[in-house]
Amino acid sequence: MIDKNTFGSKTALFHTFGCKLNFAETSTVARIFASKGIQRVHEGDVPDYVVINSCSVTDIADKKCRQAIRSFARRYPDARIVVTGCYAQLKPDEVKALPGVAVVAGTDRKLELADYLDKVLAEGEADETEGATFITPTKDIRRFSPSCSRGDRTRYFLKVQDGCDYYCSYCTIPMARGRSRSGSIDEIVAQAREVAAEGGKEIVITGVNIGDFGKGTDETFIELCRRLDEVEGIERYRISSIEPNLLTDELIDFVAQSRRFMPHFHIPLQCGSDEVLRLMRRRYDTALFRSKIEHIRRVMPDAFIGVDLIVGARGETLERFEESRAFVDSLPISRLHVFTYSERPGTRALDIDHEVSQEEKHRRTRIMLAISERKLKEFTERFIGTVRPMLAEHPRLDGSMAGFTDNYLRVNIKPQPELSNTICDVRIVSMHPEGEESEGEVCL
Repeated sequence: MIDKNTFGSKTALFHTFGCKLNFAETSTVARIFASKGIQRVHEGDVPDYVVINSCSVTDIADKKCRQAIRSFARRYPDARIVVTGCYAQLKPDEVKALPGVAVVAGTDRKLELADYLDKVLAEGEADETEGATFITPTKDIRRFSPSCSRGDRTRYFLKVQDGCDYYCSYCTIPMARGRSRSGSIDEIVAQAREVAAEGGKEIVITGVNIGDFGKGTDETFIELCRRLDEVEGIERYRISSIEPNLLTDELIDFVAQSRRFMPHFHIPLQCGSDEVLRLMRRRYDTALFRSKIEHIRRVMPDAFIGVDLIVGARGETLERFEESRAFVDSLPISRLHVFTYSERPGTRALDIDHEVSQEEKHRRTRIMLAISERKLKEFTERFIGTVRPMLAEHPRLDGSMAGFTDNYLRVNIKPQPELSNTICDVRIVSMHPEGEESEGEVCL
């Protein structure tokens, strides 16, 4: 291990792509760097190191990562660039050949980045034309690395699980993140208590496949939720994306009666055609998915339900797309998160017949986005004139303030800095035409 003075008074700029899990991990890496004397700086400063936590969920994500690396190399020619994350894990040779890259580290090596950077600099390898790589073969990734980040300065993102055993035909995540693994309940509850001690009010529970929590520990996700619900000081929890086949009725009923777990679900559907779900190797059908949505609505009528959807996947004929459109349109959900299908090397989806043209993918994406906009507008309009509890965020740079209600409506309020990081009742007065945000007034 290196000591705190190894790097002197060096600085690092952090840039994160992708999911909330990546953001949680970046925050932990930044704290480790700070403990070793490398202070975090932000855009506009000139850093000694640039740390990029990459994503590879689509080919566009890969492209954005490459563009960012080249951009940072041009803007900060004297900085050493460190690249980690899924893109680095899947394509290390491609990454290390990019300009300015000193270190390429896999998804399970993030917490050792400062040590690797020190090693490379000490050995003079960073002066070579290509970066040094530290990659564990995916099949050998076994370690769970805990992470917790403070997102928008009021919400924390707590990593409870990593990796995935599902191997859906279109997905590279198991190749990038490895097998499903988790921390222990005791370890995670201890982190939640640390958040409470820091004054944190809300925790978002994150992971790659959080419903699969407990692999190797004989613990379950519902047991974790029950223990977290007992942590004093934390007033809100939100469950991030959870597979429909792992969203048990017991968990739904628990959230419905819990004071701390918010009425907010994010559930991946991916397609509303059973035949396409079969081709995707998903572990449920539309009947099961509908039953979960309807159960939530029965016990939590005001719950926000976000749904992930992939449009234009291989095998999605026009007829199957219409099945998917009709199914999605019939669901009592709040919003869609629409992704245009992207070919990923090494996935089984490449063996599926019937490719959808780019033009047709974009047409279908526009159709689904229109459904999403309408559903979000309809959901939000239900609450105009009502009062909901909202966690007020700290003022933004322009002085304005906003926050999320218990059921995930984003509401703007008149600036009152004394309300920062407190839960207050707000009356929802109106909504923006786009339906993204609402205007509210604090009920004193």
